[in-house]
Amino acid sequence: MKKGKFMEFFKKFIDIFKENQKKELKDLVAKKLIGSNEEDGELGEIINPYTKETTTRYVKCTPEDAKRALETAKKAFKKTKNSTLAQRIAWIEDVAKKLEERKEEFAKCITLEVAKPISQSRVEVQRCIENLKITAAAAYDIVGETIPTDATPSGAKTTSFYKRVPLGVVVAITPFNFPLNLVAHKIGPALVAGNSVVLKPTPEAPYTAYAFAKLFIESKYAIDDALSVVYGDAEVGSTLVKSPIPRKISFTGSVAVGKIITQNAGIKKITLELGGNAATFVENSADLDWAAKRCAVGAFANSGQVCISLQRIYVDSKIYNDFAAKLGEEASKLKVGSPFDEDTFMGPLINEEAAIRAENWINSAVNEGARVIAGGKREGNILYPTILADVTDDMNIVCEEVFAPIVSLVKVNGYEEAVEKMNNSPYGLQYSIFTNRIDLMQKAIDDFEAGGVIVNDIPTLRFDIQPYGGVKLSGIGREGPKFAIEDMTEIKTIIIR
Repeated sequence: MKKGKFMEFFKKFIDIFKENQKKELKDLVAKKLIGSNEEDGELGEIINPYTKETTTRYVKCTPEDAKRALETAKKAFKKTKNSTLAQRIAWIEDVAKKLEERKEEFAKCITLEVAKPISQSRVEVQRCIENLKITAAAAYDIVGETIPTDATPSGAKTTSFYKRVPLGVVVAITPFNFPLNLVAHKIGPALVAGNSVVLKPTPEAPYTAYAFAKLFIESKYAIDDALSVVYGDAEVGSTLVKSPIPRKISFTGSVAVGKIITQNAGIKKITLELGGNAATFVENSADLDWAAKRCAVGAFANSGQVCISLQRIYVDSKIYNDFAAKLGEEASKLKVGSPFDEDTFMGPLINEEAAIRAENWINSAVNEGARVIAGGKREGNILYPTILADVTDDMNIVCEEVFAPIVSLVKVNGYEEAVEKMNNSPYGLQYSIFTNRIDLMQKAIDDFEAGGVIVNDIPTLRFDIQPYGGVKLSGIGREGPKFAIEDMTEIKTIIIR
């Protein structure tokens, strides 16, 4: 579908922000779906990164709105914790069903707000549906165990066990790069576990979060006031984090903000997914055609705006030139342009500031001695898929997370040098290795300092059912429905004597 038809669709899809804008916003504030810092709602607007046209208007919230949302969630927890698991499972399943019925609408909404290519937006929606179904299924395993209190001489015979109970209020703060599925990864487990939630979604995709939250709130299985949404900047986020009301903060975003959260949260559970500097090693026994094809996807999908986007490729010196040539060929096949076109692989970065920052990363690396063997060109918000060769360890391009379609090739002499260089990073989200040697596969699993290790595929590979998270500066805790539910409950021990 071309841009014109997209805009025609979107005007119909969000007409509540057009003709009847003020009335609808008042109604939504009254329902506690969103906050408002004025009676009639002061509005911000979202500009599509590709068209530069306004696609969404949203209510700007204040710290006072955040406080009201927290108080609402605190009161709602009395209902959520006493609700039945059957109701909560049915709730999540109902949202999945409704999303399935409207998945094309949601895919278009994602593309219109953050300019993700429409084919990839559809994948995100499908993954979100599957994620919700996995979450509902995982809820059946919210179980405890009996405790043999007479197992020691000082013990005694009792009827003892522990059970998992909901925490209370959960604050979820989500990023722009997966504005639907990463919301589901937080609010799905939190609600099915019996908590209440205040969601602060990315400012770049407010309507996607709003439409998704409506599916929860308008479900026939919904628990009143269990989910609130507030939009806002750092001041709103800080209010949510510092408040004594939440029992858990679940955040996906930058290391800088993650550090602020840990300093300000106080005594709360915290899950932080803070990105990374994903790396792979291409060993000389690997299938180079497969490795090059997959590395192009891993480096440039979603314009490199993925926490596990492939940023560093360590290549054995024996195959370095061959692999570099193959990777360049694969990058040249990727269509770059309008996110509204069905066959576009890569669209713009989220804004021009991000594109200029990425361009500066490239220029800095070239000044330090790197060579551009593909891409390196910027047009507005679009940065073409860029491959840098002859990159060395002391260049900033391999030391920091670039969050852009840039990948660096580093020549190494074998596995030992590769693993040393890969681990020499403050990040550790996911790493991978391409090899046909079983011994190196086994060594990599043990040696790589990362939350996830992938063999014969890219570190950008993630399945929603898996435990997902990193070590070092990449974060604390794990997402994935089963693991998030565990972290969004706490253990209560019971002894009957």
